[in-house]
Amino acid sequence: MLYYTGLLLLVTAVSLDGFGVGITYGIRKIKVPAIALLIIMLCSGLIVYTSMVVGDFISIFISQKSAKILGGSILITLGLFSLINIIRSRLEEPQMELPEKGSTTRIHDIKTVITTPDNADLDRSGIISAGEAFLLGLALALDAFGAGIGASMLGYPPLITAFMTACMSGFFLNFGMRLGIFLSRNEKLQRLTFLPPTLLIGIGILNLM
Repeated sequence: MLYYTGLLLLVTAVSLDGFGVGITYGIRKIKVPAIALLIIMLCSGLIVYTSMVVGDFISIFISQKSAKILGGSILITLGLFSLINIIRSRLEEPQMELPEKGSTTRIHDIKTVITTPDNADLDRSGIISAGEAFLLGLALALDAFGAGIGASMLGYPPLITAFMTACMSGFFLNFGMRLGIFLSRNEKLQRLTFLPPTLLIGIGILNLM
């Protein structure tokens, strides 16, 4: 029972960022078509699966006990880095940058989505296109890559974990958008950003005990 509870909490932790992004989109009335949502889900699932395959390969060369310790340590480290980044982003003043023309614009667009996924509507059309969905899916799954390596070392199955992550990421993004339509942005909602890294740290500590 504890095994499956840990798996569910892990999948929730790596997917919960989409909830906050969804709320922001709902508030801004930005639409995510079904095809865009599917692309985001596929990106999340594929990245988690790939990272877990890498983790399984690494586990071949170390003992089961060492793999468990390393996996838990990776989750704790990711959680701590996420907390630091969240606190740093709260302290820093947001600055608007004017991108240059040409390829620099594309690089700037990618950086914008990676650092601030809620700004994935690059063309300000009010609709997330397939290309924007791909970048958004990558941005939301960045933390999931490291978490996937750690999860595989803790013995979680790659296919099931990847499938659950894909479904959960789509659910949280869609649910967040619907909730954002009815709610305005406030400090209480912003505190949710601390939940994913806290879950990762908790799962990591639990597996080290």
